[in-house]
Amino acid sequence: MQTQPTASHFINGEYVEDTNGAPIEVIYPATGEVIATVHAATPDIIERAITAAKNAQAAWAAMTGTERGRILRRAADTMRERNHDLSVLETYDTGKPYQETSVADATSGADALEYFGGMAATLTGEHIQLGEDWVYTRREALGVCVGIGAWNYPTQIACWKGAPALACGNSVIFKPSETTPLCALKVAEILHEAGLPAGLYNVVQGLGDVGAALVTDSRVDKVSLTGSVPTGRKVYAAAAAGMKHVTMELGGKSPLIVFEDADIENAVSGAILGNFYSSGQVCSNGTRVFVHKDIKEAFLARLAERLATAKIGDPMDPETSFGPMVSHQQMKIALDYIAKGREEGARIVYGGEAIEGDGFYMQPCVFADVTDDMTIAKEEIFGPVMAVLDFEEEADVLARANDTEFGLAAGVFTRDLTRAHRVAAAFEAGTCYINTYNDAPVEAPFGGVKASGVGRENSKAAIEHYSQVKSVYVRMGDMEAPF
Repeated sequence: MQTQPTASHFINGEYVEDTNGAPIEVIYPATGEVIATVHAATPDIIERAITAAKNAQAAWAAMTGTERGRILRRAADTMRERNHDLSVLETYDTGKPYQETSVADATSGADALEYFGGMAATLTGEHIQLGEDWVYTRREALGVCVGIGAWNYPTQIACWKGAPALACGNSVIFKPSETTPLCALKVAEILHEAGLPAGLYNVVQGLGDVGAALVTDSRVDKVSLTGSVPTGRKVYAAAAAGMKHVTMELGGKSPLIVFEDADIENAVSGAILGNFYSSGQVCSNGTRVFVHKDIKEAFLARLAERLATAKIGDPMDPETSFGPMVSHQQMKIALDYIAKGREEGARIVYGGEAIEGDGFYMQPCVFADVTDDMTIAKEEIFGPVMAVLDFEEEADVLARANDTEFGLAAGVFTRDLTRAHRVAAAFEAGTCYINTYNDAPVEAPFGGVKASGVGRENSKAAIEHYSQVKSVYVRMGDMEAPF
């Protein structure tokens, strides 16, 4: 596959290059090889992108929702037709196994385009009768929306932010992570091929300084970030200074509670998906696994047996089920946390070592006998490191589960559905799961509370974050005044 893109940026309907920008090397995580080079956006590139987005937006918003939706749905069809190539590119960009990217990345991006494409024509206001007088509301676009992506799901995030923004009549400037800059360019290309007018979906590359320039520009009306909590705090503050609309989808240290009556096989499956999918690099992962003492050893034994069947290797091999970390730096961070876990007295049940050879490979790691005050139980690792903690009482485990600054996700496994719903209601988290983990259909809202974010991605809820309501009061009779 040709991994070097036509140019670094996509602006006003075409690929654009400016080699005066700092070079950004794209590293294939499976080998450590440089597979492409893009250039960070210069001030001229940023200006061109904002100008294009600003100039194109009004005409797009003036189109009917049906017309806008037709283009988004056409793009969804194209993404599905090209799923193989897009999945291969995602694997090169992130290192995630093709077994995963072929079913979870471009496909979920296409789902978002299709869903919001179908919703575009339904975005209406309401009529409010007040005697003879009446009020009507208009749902209007915000204007220029900036999306800032993370490196773990580059295709999906580019669509999750672009689809609702475009459906509501906005224009978009998307800055991918500098670690995974390739996939968003293909999203822009497909949208343009589907008939999206030039200037409405632009992609610019760069690091934090490029993001800051976009976020602080007075012509930008909305900022949506997927990233870490420290980055979110900075971006949120910068956006607030300009009174911009924001969506923040940030990190977490989510709890997963396994009660004594849980189906152990299903609970182990949930823990695997909630800790080791994408090599553990998922913001909503349930990395604090609270297991009832009565079944802890059986749970750990079955978990170790299942992990031993994982196939670690070439992510392009469809049989590979566990790939490399996205970068050497991210692998080092995870390994440093493992060393900290050992130092603080946690017991390694499985894995925890780097794998010799090319690429950024490490074993999935499971710690047992973890206590709430250990570093691995408090800080987000963003790697394949599971912390298993003991509990006996529901009230106690809920208090411990909620004792964190984060609140992105939470899960519970139990056969007692009354308890399941009771626990879900008590979780201080925006996205909760019962007898499953990390399902994220576009039809359901996704997002967190507390330090894990503001606003929601996906579903009808996203429309509220990419549009605004205007009220118009209509008086039918004479107007009275005191003088």
